[in-house]
Amino acid sequence: MKSSITACPLDCYDACSIVYDEGKLRAFKDGHTHGFLCPHMNHYKRHLRITTPRYKGQAITMDAALEKLKEILDANLKSETLHYRGSGNFALMQGVTDHVFAQMGTYLTNGSLCDGAGEAGIIEGRGSNKNMPLSEIAKSEVVVFWGRNPHVTSSHLLPLIKDKTIIVIDPVKTKIAKMADLYIQIKPHTDIFLAMLLYRFLHIEDSCDDAFLQKFASEHEEYYELTQTIRIKAILEDIGMTLGQIGDFLHLVVGHKTAIVCGVGIQKYRDGADVMRAIDALAVGLGLFGKEGCGVAYLGDSKEAIAMPFDTKKAKKVSKVNTPFDEFKTVFIQGANPLAQMPDSNRVEDSLEHVENIVYFGLYENETSAVADLVIPAKTFLEKEDIRTSYSHNGMMMMHKQVESEIGISEYALAAYLAEIYSIELQSETAYLEHFKNHGVVKIDGSFEVENRQTIPYKDGFDTDDGDFVFLEEFEVPQKVQEDEFYLITPKFPTSLNSQFYRNENVYMHSSLGFREGERVKLLSSSGEVVLPVKINDDLRNDCIVIYSGTPGVNNLTSSKHSYEGKNAIYQENFVRIKKIN
Repeated sequence: MKSSITACPLDCYDACSIVYDEGKLRAFKDGHTHGFLCPHMNHYKRHLRITTPRYKGQAITMDAALEKLKEILDANLKSETLHYRGSGNFALMQGVTDHVFAQMGTYLTNGSLCDGAGEAGIIEGRGSNKNMPLSEIAKSEVVVFWGRNPHVTSSHLLPLIKDKTIIVIDPVKTKIAKMADLYIQIKPHTDIFLAMLLYRFLHIEDSCDDAFLQKFASEHEEYYELTQTIRIKAILEDIGMTLGQIGDFLHLVVGHKTAIVCGVGIQKYRDGADVMRAIDALAVGLGLFGKEGCGVAYLGDSKEAIAMPFDTKKAKKVSKVNTPFDEFKTVFIQGANPLAQMPDSNRVEDSLEHVENIVYFGLYENETSAVADLVIPAKTFLEKEDIRTSYSHNGMMMMHKQVESEIGISEYALAAYLAEIYSIELQSETAYLEHFKNHGVVKIDGSFEVENRQTIPYKDGFDTDDGDFVFLEEFEVPQKVQEDEFYLITPKFPTSLNSQFYRNENVYMHSSLGFREGERVKLLSSSGEVVLPVKINDDLRNDCIVIYSGTPGVNNLTSSKHSYEGKNAIYQENFVRIKKIN
């Protein structure tokens, strides 16, 4: 009899183990899950899934859907076909469809709608993207939440930070900010200046970890000179903080085990990689890397130390950020909702209108499934075998099938169908699962983790050519909002995950802007416009507005340009104007 232990498949920092017990989901009591589930998993059964395949709006059988898929794929050249796969499911078998489509000769995508700029900055500075595991955050004395809202995005971190000193840096006065020992309500897109100023004062006050700098950061003096180009008084006024807060920050962190826990919002800009490098540089000055309970937590590489068996190296690829859908006759969309999730929705809609055949393969109805010609329902994580890893801890979790269901088709089964009809070599599902499992090792405490990952990363120096951290050598001064413009912030909403589940439908703004609760306003940017009702929230700065990720129409306002590094979406680059509707 199979174990009832499985794991949450969702794109989340926590990556929790789950118990399936007599039709109900329960949290695994051991480890960081601590016996409770997030709202998404608590309400998992309430989210209505797609149960029946359809073509041109008419219900069909799964066999007919697969035959129709073959017919669509055979109707044009493989070079005229695009496979667009989302990254919301972090189980390792999801990539099997990339492998098959790549061998068929279709196009795939690259780039990121999430964390690519930050990851690029981390790799430039450290040489690799190794994360600080949750287990090490638990050992810290001070936790700095920099643009991260744990009550929404990583609730299982909360029990690990009890009785610790908490610092929050965020334009929004979040729940964790109200609990913090120090809160800095920073102006959006000024994080790079704050990080550089903190490093500068760390140096001025002779509080750097000199031994660490001498050993692993030989160019620290040159970086200090770069920080001196910042005009202290002007930048502090621009950031929205005081010299006293600089002193308070340093007093709380210097000489203490400190974890800097970063959210993705800090890097949703053209220079997002530089922002992350500046925060990393501050951690280097404090000597936080390679030590117990210390480091910078972002999104690590979930596939670190795993040799992926799926081959996509030779596939031609287009950007996931500004995908030219109209250059293809067939677009196969897997586990994604580009009409809502991609930036610059007007461009995406226009581009998709020129596609002859849109195939949607996923669990839930959304804007993209509504316009698809062929809809193929997927299986849930409870209905298939898989294995997942995490970008915030080193665990490897078995996802055993819990339910037999006639609904949907798994990623592997779909890939196997295509591999057979197009004569593509594909190993058995069991062989792939064993391949992944062989990358795991049982630890002394009984946990199953990815082998050859460091519990305390960078203990022996950074993964650069000489083992030294690589500092920024220059930086860009971001543009400022004009008098009638506002910064746009697009954080996660508590009850949604991107465009899945219970999505918000409002714009949030400070009461001093003069709008009424419930009043509908037109929001305009250089990319487009959207009309939304107002929610008043005085926990915001009055120079910014919040529209949560997944809010219908939010990406009418966002730019489809890339970050300078990492080929990432820059959802918060555009400024927004607010217009009353008479």
